[in-house]
Amino acid sequence: MRSGFVTVVGRPNVGKSTLVNTILGTKVAIVSDKPQTTRTEVRGVLNQRGPAGDLEAQVVFVDTPGIHRPRTELGNRLNATATGAIGDVDVVCLVIDASAPLGPGDRFVAQRVPRDAVVVVNKVDAAAPEEVLGQLARAATLDLSEYFPVSARTGEGVDVLVEHLVSRLPEGPPYYPEDMVTDVPEAFWVAELVREQLLAVTRDELPHSIATRVTEWEWPRIRCEILVERESQKGIVIGKKGSVLKQVGTEVRRQLPEGAYLELFVKVDKDWQRRPKALERLGY
Repeated sequence: MRSGFVTVVGRPNVGKSTLVNTILGTKVAIVSDKPQTTRTEVRGVLNQRGPAGDLEAQVVFVDTPGIHRPRTELGNRLNATATGAIGDVDVVCLVIDASAPLGPGDRFVAQRVPRDAVVVVNKVDAAAPEEVLGQLARAATLDLSEYFPVSARTGEGVDVLVEHLVSRLPEGPPYYPEDMVTDVPEAFWVAELVREQLLAVTRDELPHSIATRVTEWEWPRIRCEILVERESQKGIVIGKKGSVLKQVGTEVRRQLPEGAYLELFVKVDKDWQRRPKALERLGY
């Protein structure tokens, strides 16, 4: 049996979380088209079984925040989380976008991964074949070990990538129980689902200013607090006559066990992104 850890890194919005969710066949990380959606290290567990049903491989995928040029203390911490997940793992996957230029940000991340890292050229479904070939050629200049074109959205090429990653793992026992898909606590996951829906419905300038946390959990009652940085943002998150909160609550409840009662509250925590104590309280 093979087992080990695979860290997935790259710039914001290259599709790291979508790739991890596709590999696992279930959602363990929230996704959106906004940068810095992933703010913590998220682990997802892939168990592969042989023809007789025996466990043949366990791959622990570590999803990370996008590495970027930080403007706040939160940004510094997200980068530290991502770079901290590169060391002491069996394989590192550097994800780049097939439909966007290979820029300084990609090269910055590439310089921080081991030379035996695997390059994943994602979003091939959004690029013409000649663009994919061109991106693969440019990716080769990063001088890393292997290059895989994939589409995390459609699943194209993902099986071949996973097969290669399993082959790179050492022999060893499983690290997690066979029925475990992620180590994300339930309360954290509910808060993330709330933030995901807020990212989907709020304006572009607002997502970075939103944080969510579950403050009470007495099943089936869950109380989730939504933090914004300024009073003017509070109305945007609540919406006209509570329309945004109502929409968010409805969408999140669809993803929770039947009977869950979700209460959403909005609170102003001035400039929380820039205050170390506020970030620690939120778990960043």
